[in-house]
Amino acid sequence: MVYRLIIVLFFISVGAFAQDNFIKHKISQGENLSVIAKKYGVKVKDIADANPNAPKILKLNSTLLIPNKNKTAVKAKTKNVEIAANTPNTSGTHEVASKETLWGISKKYNVSVDDLKKANPLLETEGLKIGQRILIPSEVAAVVNEKQTEIPVETISTDVELFREVKSKETKYGISKEYGITVAELERQNPSIKGKVPVGYLLKIRIPKEKADAIQAAKALQEPNVQTDAPSNQVAEAAAPEIKKDSTFVRPIGNHSELIEQLIANATENIGTRYRSGGTTKAGFDCSGLMICTFNNFDIKLPRSSIEQSRIGTKVSADEAQKGDLIFFRTNGRRHINHVGMIVEVAEGGEIKFVHSSTHGGVIISSTKEPYYTRTFSQVNRVLN
Repeated sequence: MVYRLIIVLFFISVGAFAQDNFIKHKISQGENLSVIAKKYGVKVKDIADANPNAPKILKLNSTLLIPNKNKTAVKAKTKNVEIAANTPNTSGTHEVASKETLWGISKKYNVSVDDLKKANPLLETEGLKIGQRILIPSEVAAVVNEKQTEIPVETISTDVELFREVKSKETKYGISKEYGITVAELERQNPSIKGKVPVGYLLKIRIPKEKADAIQAAKALQEPNVQTDAPSNQVAEAAAPEIKKDSTFVRPIGNHSELIEQLIANATENIGTRYRSGGTTKAGFDCSGLMICTFNNFDIKLPRSSIEQSRIGTKVSADEAQKGDLIFFRTNGRRHINHVGMIVEVAEGGEIKFVHSSTHGGVIISSTKEPYYTRTFSQVNRVLN
């Protein structure tokens, strides 16, 4: 009897010792061993050793044992993790939403893609996942959070709503340019339009009154005066708020930059898409196919191959390179150009960052400071004047 009692007490003490030295963690969406290890301040190897039978690919809602090396510190950290999961993002992390790209997140927090990769090493191999929390460098997060706490000032809207009939061969991009808005804003104001806009469709366009007056004034300068003996219904039409397309209307120079930013955003949305020889769709791109698809979304036609694309526009030096320019390479020791990308950033020291579809990594952002691209660089062409 005494012997049995000793055995029972032994197992109870072992169980208590085990519970005291390990913490149970339930796996959430987007988590991996590296993320979990950072949460508890332990090494990935420590977690792997504590869970020898755990599968290599973690299953959602399954449980892992976490070594409890510092009981007090781990408990405090666990509590903070639970709080962070149920409160708004104010502590230097970002939860990845659907269709978000690493480039877009870097712009949101005004930090470079490289800094994000350094703070989150697994992004290089695993990429972004919906619901995943990534670390934002603390000084950047602090600035963003400070801006988010500013109290918005209520303003009185002076926008007016215009109506615009779509004519033959017109595109959403051309119409948005006419009114000084983006394609995304045009689609937001007219949610029923998908793909190409049908001829005769009546668009609703809401813009500031000052801008509407300026467009009407520019239109009036280009049209003949309304005759005094015109029928009353014609006079009413001349005074109506509908504005026809006017090819002579000059947009402010700032909108050229807006087009470039939209091109970059469109191209970088494809980051992670696989390489596919001859591909020009989201099912897979080759290098020139990515450029064709990106520019075609804004009614800008490019030739099919990289060498043909290198013959259009204006050739500029690397020192004059700007965002939106095409950048060309001679890879694999070839004599002629066989690779193309689009410049997304010109950094200090002459570094050029570009988005492209590479055979080994699909759509990615690379740098001319990388030895391979330093060695194979050929030229830069400006296709947007």
